[in-house]
Amino acid sequence: MRPQIINRSRDQEFMRLALDLAAQGAAMGEVPVGAVLVQHGQVIGQGFNRPIVDSDPSAHAEMVAIRAAAKAASNYRLPGSTLYVTLEPCSMCAGLIVHSRVARVVYGALEPKAGIVQSQGQFFAQGFLNHRVMVEGGVLAEECGAILSEFFKARRAKA
Repeated sequence: MRPQIINRSRDQEFMRLALDLAAQGAAMGEVPVGAVLVQHGQVIGQGFNRPIVDSDPSAHAEMVAIRAAAKAASNYRLPGSTLYVTLEPCSMCAGLIVHSRVARVVYGALEPKAGIVQSQGQFFAQGFLNHRVMVEGGVLAEECGAILSEFFKARRAKA
């Protein structure tokens, strides 16, 4: 497999798409997290948090995007792909990322309570994993954090 060429402006472009998806989720009352999966420079899966709408606790943005990508690729493995997500992944999503063979994860804001990439551990660095994932954090972190802050501020104001 060819090594990935990292292009910061492309990373920001795809993260902006993930932010647009997060806003769609927020409009539906979901926690605003968006995800985009890119393979060979093309978006092949995308999604936003939908556990409330779908009555599915596993319907995190990453899960939705990876499921769509696997279906589009007709393959449960997504080698050479990059997942862009507005929030640091949780343990459930990190496991899926490894099992689906995503090559690289680019995330925006840290998730201090449940983030498993950096905040609560470095899951992808564990020696027992049979797949290595490259990680890039903090891409458009302020924008990614702001949409979450605004969402929860509005939710508290309603309560």
